[in-house]
Amino acid sequence: MAGKYYPTIGLEIHAELKTQTKMFCGCKNDPDEEKPNVNICPVCMAHPGTLPVANKKAIENVIKVGLAVNADIADFSEFDRKNYFYPDIPKGYQISQYKYPIVSGGHLADFYITRVHLEEDTANNKHIDGDTSTSLSAGFSLIDFNRAGVPLMELVTETHTFNSAEETAKGAVKFAKELQLILWYLGVSEANMEKGEMRMEPNISISTDPKKLGTKVEVKNLNSFKNSERAIKYEIERMITLMEEGKGVEIVQETRGWDEAKQKTFSQRKKEGSADYRYFPEPDLPKMKLHEAFDLDKIKKELPELPQAKRARYKKDFGIKDEDIEVYINDPALSAWFEQVAKILKDVDKIKTASNYITTDYMGIKKSKKDAKLPSVNNFSELINLISENKVSSRAAKDILAMVVVKDESPLKIATEQNLLQSNDTGALKVVAQKIIDANPKVVADYKGGKEQALMSLVGQIMKETKGSANPAVTKQVLIDLLTKAAL
Repeated sequence: MAGKYYPTIGLEIHAELKTQTKMFCGCKNDPDEEKPNVNICPVCMAHPGTLPVANKKAIENVIKVGLAVNADIADFSEFDRKNYFYPDIPKGYQISQYKYPIVSGGHLADFYITRVHLEEDTANNKHIDGDTSTSLSAGFSLIDFNRAGVPLMELVTETHTFNSAEETAKGAVKFAKELQLILWYLGVSEANMEKGEMRMEPNISISTDPKKLGTKVEVKNLNSFKNSERAIKYEIERMITLMEEGKGVEIVQETRGWDEAKQKTFSQRKKEGSADYRYFPEPDLPKMKLHEAFDLDKIKKELPELPQAKRARYKKDFGIKDEDIEVYINDPALSAWFEQVAKILKDVDKIKTASNYITTDYMGIKKSKKDAKLPSVNNFSELINLISENKVSSRAAKDILAMVVVKDESPLKIATEQNLLQSNDTGALKVVAQKIIDANPKVVADYKGGKEQALMSLVGQIMKETKGSANPAVTKQVLIDLLTKAAL
């Protein structure tokens, strides 16, 4: 496919903003509310005579996102009416933004950003299947208006052309993941895709000429990164099949959904253009002069360290692996704890050792033990010092860590009580080594026959016999001495 068909993709990503109240009324913004239709009022239910009032915190949150992606913040902005009728839009129109978005431009993860604007979310449609044993055999739909009017940020990217379906899907998901991280770091959205707090809608086309765009198809409301990647790949491959085997069947501009069970997209409706929505300025809301209403310099100075800057700092200051850095980037609590450990250890080599034990051993223990928790930074740092000073072996260190994360005690105390301190006593090791040699004549013969790995097998058995307390380097030398002496 590469070189023959070029996929082009533009992204629309919606994210519900974390505010106390909805976008244009005082109703509670609570995505975890389980009872339907309790966080509603005459404003968000569009009762006659009601007037909206803009949520200033929601506007500030969008400004923060714009500053985080190095975009331009509009001086003048306004809200517009986007007219369309669906049951989940009580007013028959959505208050959104069209000509004057809050944010323009910016760049993130290989995509240039066109705009970021603010609007109100729709209600939730709940479709109930029919029941042939009742009069409701045809099925029916219910609407929960708790979400109606929740502040919703929409980010739109410029199109980006890739070389393959695989590359396109991974590039789009990389962008969405990075945006989700920024939303978390800024504290403006939980952006939980499974709960619908962040929805990805790719606009996809293919062309035989990388400088020309094909017919655009939008895939709506993708609710996970895995589904997004699969849907994008499927849609590109569907388009290619139509182009090659369609026998005159054209790709039509439309919106499509993703059927997770069938792992394929399906047609929903003809894609609307902006003229279909009959945008016009919202007459019930005032125009906004954002540079007067907000101290942009102050907001920018107060932005937290963002993921890309953090990656660069971790690489420079700690020299740890890229995959380790991503573990910390995705877990701010763990990264804050790691940085406290780094302050205590100071030495770069010790910090690298600490990171290896955190991202491999600790994370593995955490998955298998429900009661595992981060130990105190002092106890964990003590363990790393024991490892660095060769007072415990790597095998013993893993066992000690498994105990420390359940019962936060001194690793030195545990090592002493469990007889896990590394032994350099050659006399005692000779006794254990001779026992292992006598019990493994075939392995000894293999070693003497030139199989170097056989020696490490004997070392491993001694480590097991001593519960990891033997110094591996000393053990290896004791074995070599004994086997050499025996050969003479």
